[in-house]
Amino acid sequence: MDLLTQFKQYIQNENLFQLNERLLLAVSGGVDSVVLCELCKRAGFYFEIAHCNFQLRGDESTRDEKFAAALAKNYGVAFHLQTFDTVAYAKASKKSVEEAARNLRYEWFYSLLKTNNKSSFGIEPPVADAKETTCNYILTAHHADDNIETVLINFFRGTGIAGLRGILPKQNKLIRPLLFARRSQLEDFVQANSLPFVTDHTNLQNDYTRNYFRNKIIPLVSEKFPGTATNIINNIQRFKETEMLYQQAVELHIKKLAEQKGNEIHIPVLKLLKTKPLATVLYEIIKGFGFTAHQTEEAVSLLKSETGKYIQSATHRLIKNRNWLIISPVQTIAADNILIEEGENEIIFKGGSLSIKKILAKDYLMQTDPLLAHVDCALIQFPLLLRKWKTGDYFYPLGMQKKKKLSRFFIDQKLSLTQKENTWVLEMDQKIVWVVGLRIDDRFKITPSTKNILKLVIY
Repeated sequence: MDLLTQFKQYIQNENLFQLNERLLLAVSGGVDSVVLCELCKRAGFYFEIAHCNFQLRGDESTRDEKFAAALAKNYGVAFHLQTFDTVAYAKASKKSVEEAARNLRYEWFYSLLKTNNKSSFGIEPPVADAKETTCNYILTAHHADDNIETVLINFFRGTGIAGLRGILPKQNKLIRPLLFARRSQLEDFVQANSLPFVTDHTNLQNDYTRNYFRNKIIPLVSEKFPGTATNIINNIQRFKETEMLYQQAVELHIKKLAEQKGNEIHIPVLKLLKTKPLATVLYEIIKGFGFTAHQTEEAVSLLKSETGKYIQSATHRLIKNRNWLIISPVQTIAADNILIEEGENEIIFKGGSLSIKKILAKDYLMQTDPLLAHVDCALIQFPLLLRKWKTGDYFYPLGMQKKKKLSRFFIDQKLSLTQKENTWVLEMDQKIVWVVGLRIDDRFKITPSTKNILKLVIY
């Protein structure tokens, strides 16, 4: 079966796109992208060409840009060009040049689509003058050998089962229609059809991770196991199906364990402890909130730690609160459970702003403002937890030696339903210090022997 027939059959079998849909081809000018252009032309697909100049290879980068422009002219299709200061962006974003170039090109490709679909990187690289196309999909020329390299890189990085299934043929608006083909097949097609292309001399260097695997690791392993490449290609399909089964099982666990409460996820500790495999399931729950595989052991340790302990990602905290693990946004304005560490003096939350200040007892002036509370510093241990009240909460109202449920206290205070719903408490080690804006707990009151006072103010 010739390459064109395989190409069309793969698109149909994987349901990648329809004949009448318009395609934006990512073209570097190398063998792979030149073959992609030619196959799309022969298959009768509408396409436009997009080329990135990363300014990483001096005159070669300029040569590639001119080649891609000439290729578009030869096919009579629209040409899109973007030049990036990749090195400057890599430094500013603290990424490797390899990762920076990848992020830049995909953000730009997505910005060109008429549908304004966004990529998944969550960054704002310096893309200027992006013009919409009439295209529906982005096509890249990744092939089977790229997939082999990706699987091996992911394996050594420790990305788990999702990494072992390699590059997917279709992800949202991003399509890789050459994954069925080996690089040797593409090279044979170029030679047989006398297609011009450009060569990137850095492909022979091992500075980049992918080149290192391509030029060193895979040839070395293949000396011992000649069928390495073929075996990995066959395994990719098995891994892909294995990952589907894995995700189905994970979703069942998550459905049983994770409870959405506003902007937070609540996970019952006792139920989670009975789950097997515990670490894997917990990682699958928390990974979508920026937590890494390396934090899984710490997350498991939280299950048997005291209230108030937590670990943190760039965007969220995983907090142990009594019999729950709570995944809460770091931005306190969005959170319903906020950890307060010693030294923090102002917390902005849904109920307003909480000011925390230590003062000397001799500077204390008695005030009756309900938005102001004074407690004995010596009785306070951080972290504190600022949260919404919940059924079952109780405290010892100031002046009383007997505990009272908050629900009963609210009735005594004649609070409306809205006022109850918007009541917060400040908690320490499962003890309520202050029913915010209403009453402190008698156990934390200041006494004649108090030396330092924690002044709490709500604005």
